[in-house]
Amino acid sequence: MPFNDASVTPSDDRSALRANCADCFALCCTAFGFQRSADFPIDKPAGTPCQNLADDFSCTIHESLRPRGFRGCTVFDCFGAGQLVSQELFGGTSWRERPDTSAEMFRTFGAVRQLQEMRWYLVEAAERASDTDLAEPVDQLRAEVVRVLDGGTAEILAADVDGLRSAVRTVLVDISEEARGGYLAGAGWEVDDALQPSADLVGRDLRDRRLCGAELRGALLIGADLRGTDLAGVDLLGADLRGARLDGADLADALFLTQAQVNAARGDAATLLPATIDQPGHWTKSPSTSTTDGELSP
Repeated sequence: MPFNDASVTPSDDRSALRANCADCFALCCTAFGFQRSADFPIDKPAGTPCQNLADDFSCTIHESLRPRGFRGCTVFDCFGAGQLVSQELFGGTSWRERPDTSAEMFRTFGAVRQLQEMRWYLVEAAERASDTDLAEPVDQLRAEVVRVLDGGTAEILAADVDGLRSAVRTVLVDISEEARGGYLAGAGWEVDDALQPSADLVGRDLRDRRLCGAELRGALLIGADLRGTDLAGVDLLGADLRGARLDGADLADALFLTQAQVNAARGDAATLLPATIDQPGHWTKSPSTSTTDGELSP
């Protein structure tokens, strides 16, 4: 049975926004569908279990997902939505135990994942806006998102998630402008026309560009070369970092970075990440070294 609506009180800190697969009914492996592509070697309709899903909801090829072509699985992040839906909203009763709840559970998971992602961004926004006029709207949005989650399944499925997302995006853009202001005010700074929101920077070599404070929100950075670059104050909200080279790059103070973005990129032990982001297991475990042609080795 679904969890008692009045009892849902999600914590609003980063620990509650990290996936705990052990407490999830493999919702990401079941609720969502995918098509054969560079990220998936097979087609899977939404609402059906992945062929690699075990009876205990574990993945039978977890240790070899990338070599087998399931790169998309290693990139995905539910922001803790899986355990929230499985254990709280549906009281620890799985879709296998109660097939009649599966459709509702899967729809709820899709909405909760979006709400949890908003909370992830808003936690960072609150930290950056603590001493500004933007703190109040950030706090109001955080409270509204949590209020929706507090309402349980019915409230979540009835919520205007798209409207909330739009409001959150607006305040994040305002936070970004203020946070980047200090970098843009630096002596001799000139805005590079190529470094704009939603820019197509696929495969571009950006190692010789001054990137601090750049607005790369929604930019396509697929396969871009960012090795050794300083990305302090760079707005990476929604930027596509698939295959981007981040060896030795400094992303410790990048804006609105997520685990999924980092998982999709390539990096090494010298890559600096925010404290809230883990180094992906597939990254090189030692710093890349220079080769005779002046390039960094993979």
